[in-house]
Amino acid sequence: MKYIIILGDGMADEPIESLGNLTPLQYASTPTMDLLARKGNTGLLRTIPEGMHPGSEVANLSVLGYNPVKVLEGRGALEAASMGIDILPGEMVMRCNLICVENGKIKNHSAGHISSEEAGILIHYLNEKLPYPLPPEGGVGSREIEHSATAKSPLGDLGIFPGVSYRHILKLKGGNKHLICTPPHDVPGTEFRKALIKAAIPEAQETADYLNDLIIRSQEILENHPVNLKRKAEGKDPANSIWPWSPGYKPQMKPLSETYPVRTGAVISAVDLIKGIGIYAGLESIDVPGVTGLYDTNYEGKAQAALKALQETDFVYVHVEASDEAGHEGDAFLKVKTIEYLDKRLLKPILETIDNWNEPVTIALLPDHPTPCRLKTHTGSPVPFVIYKPGEMPDEVTEYNEFSVEKGKYGILKGEQFIGNFFSA
Repeated sequence: MKYIIILGDGMADEPIESLGNLTPLQYASTPTMDLLARKGNTGLLRTIPEGMHPGSEVANLSVLGYNPVKVLEGRGALEAASMGIDILPGEMVMRCNLICVENGKIKNHSAGHISSEEAGILIHYLNEKLPYPLPPEGGVGSREIEHSATAKSPLGDLGIFPGVSYRHILKLKGGNKHLICTPPHDVPGTEFRKALIKAAIPEAQETADYLNDLIIRSQEILENHPVNLKRKAEGKDPANSIWPWSPGYKPQMKPLSETYPVRTGAVISAVDLIKGIGIYAGLESIDVPGVTGLYDTNYEGKAQAALKALQETDFVYVHVEASDEAGHEGDAFLKVKTIEYLDKRLLKPILETIDNWNEPVTIALLPDHPTPCRLKTHTGSPVPFVIYKPGEMPDEVTEYNEFSVEKGKYGILKGEQFIGNFFSA
């Protein structure tokens, strides 16, 4: 038996007035998803444990059967694994966005979805100008942080490593992870000073002050950089601040092969977070040319890469970010488009090809969490899922959406119950 999970990040939503009070999943034309629902068994899955923030790191760990309460060490540590950044004992890492601040308020979490090329220039400039020891040019590939004889911080060595678009990594030696951080995608329109980092315990106050000072200094350094002046002249949002969040140390996670009947596996995603989770789960990270994390990503390339990986391994985890980004933008019709693209350009060719294989393949489809367009951020509501196992009697659900699956065989599952059912014989 082979296994494949196809995850549409943030696909789930709420009824939207402009869509005739339907959710994007209900409104979109999704014949392949509906076919899968008719052939498989469905239900709802709670991916966010009570009391935890509904982040993609929490949700995707849950989907893969990990208990986020026990294993999560912050988003930055997971993304660092994807970027090849070593995390040594005592080192703290954080996700570090390039964001747009306008009139003292967070305008957006992505600096208008800045390109990786532009972002890399800005990160390198910060590495030159910030009064801290930072990684040399070459960033991720260097693997080491150079020590400066003149620039020292009170907490140790600091490094900012360039990633994809607005997503980067900050690495700090000696930092205290007990911080209250605000993900920037949760607070568009908020005065940035009200969302600065706070200490969760007194011992973390020095770390919080240090990081907040770094944010303020980055704004001074980035505001009039030529990249940002050019972006503003073109009517684009400038990347005029960094925003570190989700701190942690190196996580301790068992490979999936130690718990489930898969010896080998692969993860396919445009997002470092998901790649990092996959690496810690013992999966090979496969890069696909042209993937962007947006609606214009290379769906066909992901489909072909998934099929190739499925021939060579036991399990493939395919992650598509586009619907989540559309939800963060509050664009319902763009979200519909991303769902239809996933259905037609990724799911359909995978199903059609697998149907002709001699070896049976178990397939699952689900989001990790809702990203309602109304809220422009994640929620912890349960998400719809379908599991198709060849030869298994289907339930009575004939459409795939947030409400149809309420009548499904599985009812409402929590955390590792999903992956347990997915891998069960």
